[in-house]
Amino acid sequence: MKLSISAIALTALATLGEARHCQNLTIPIQVSARQGKYSLQPPGDNIAATNFILDLTRQGHNYSNEALTGYQTVSGKYEIAATICHPDKGPSSTLQILTHGIGFDRSYWDFSYNNYNYSYVSQATDKYGYSTFFFDRLGIGMSTRGEPVNEIQVNLEIAALQALTTIIRNGSLPGCSYKPKKTVHVGHSFGSIQSYSLTVLAPHLSDGLVLTGFSQNTSFPPYFELGGNFISSKNVPSLASYPVGYLAAGDASSVQTNFFSPNDFDPAVLAVSTSTGQPVTPGEIITLGGLTSMKSNFTGPVLIITGERDVPFCGGDCIITGNPALPNLLAQSKPYLPNVKNFTGFIVPGAGHGLNLQYSHRLVYSTILNYLQAQGLSASV
Repeated sequence: MKLSISAIALTALATLGEARHCQNLTIPIQVSARQGKYSLQPPGDNIAATNFILDLTRQGHNYSNEALTGYQTVSGKYEIAATICHPDKGPSSTLQILTHGIGFDRSYWDFSYNNYNYSYVSQATDKYGYSTFFFDRLGIGMSTRGEPVNEIQVNLEIAALQALTTIIRNGSLPGCSYKPKKTVHVGHSFGSIQSYSLTVLAPHLSDGLVLTGFSQNTSFPPYFELGGNFISSKNVPSLASYPVGYLAAGDASSVQTNFFSPNDFDPAVLAVSTSTGQPVTPGEIITLGGLTSMKSNFTGPVLIITGERDVPFCGGDCIITGNPALPNLLAQSKPYLPNVKNFTGFIVPGAGHGLNLQYSHRLVYSTILNYLQAQGLSASV
C-alpha cells in the first residue's frame, strides 16, 4: 500500500523519543447508529459533485429533507487508526482526545511542517505534559472507509468516538496498558461537532470540552460548501483509492478560502495542507450538524475558540451578530450548555478556520492549555 505524506510523517513520529513516546494503534470497534437514508447516488465525477453542492446550497430549500427517504440503523465492525503520545517522563493522568475536522486526517494535530512548529501535540505533550490521543475519523485516512452516502455520516462517527472514549477510559486500548484518570475532548470543526454531540449522548464520558473552529450558528455552511469547489476524489491522485463518491477540495484556492485568513499564514503551509488534504463524504456534508441543535447536560468546563474570520461557522466575522445583546457568535452556545462548570468563548484576532495552520496557532495553543490548567484539568490531577 502506498503511504500518504501524512502517514509517513506519523510513522516517523512514532520512532521519536527525545521529548515524547508515541505509538501507532489500530483499534477494532463495533458500532451502530440510526441514520438518514437518502435517495442520492454517490457523485461519480466532477459534474455530479458540483450538482450535489448546488442542490445542497439553494436558498429556500432543505436538501437534506428533500433527499431523505427514511431512516435505518447502520451497524458494522470497523478499524480506527490512531496515535497515542506520552511525555518523556511517562503517561499523564489527564488524556486529551483530539478529533480532526473535514479536509484533514489526524496529522492536523501533529503537523510536521517546519520541524513540527505547528504541532498541537508538541505543545500539549512536550511542554505541558499531557498524553494525547489522535485518530483518523471513521471513513477517513487509514481508518476503515465506507459507502459515502448512507454509511459514513455524522451519527456513525459520533458512535465511533463514543466507542473509542469508552475503550480508553476502561484502559482497554490494544497493545497499550494505559488508563487515564480524566479525559478531555478537543475537536476541530466537524470534530468539534462530534465532540459536542458526544456530551449530548454521554456527558459522563468527558471531563472537559474544547471546541475549536466552532459555533452553533447554522447560517454559514453553504459558504464552506461552495467555497470548497468540491470535485470527485477520484480526480486527485493522492485520494484516488477512496470509494467512488468521496469529494475533495478542488484546488489550493479552495483550501485557502475555507481555512486560511488573509495575512495569517505561510504560503508553504497552504501548499502542504492542500497536498496532504483528505476528502469528505456527501453523507457527512448532508448530516453536518450532528446533535448541535440539542442541549447538553455536560457539567465540566467548556472552551470554544474560533478565528475571528472563520468562514463555515461565522461567515467570515465572529463578532458581528446583529443583536446588541449578543457580544459574538460564540455566545450563542451558552444556552445549549446550561450546567457547565465554566463557559468561555475566545475569538482569535484575525484568524481563519484552520487554527492550527496559521501564524496565530501559538496563541490558540496557549489559550487552550492554560484554560485546561486553570479549570483543574492539568496533565497531572
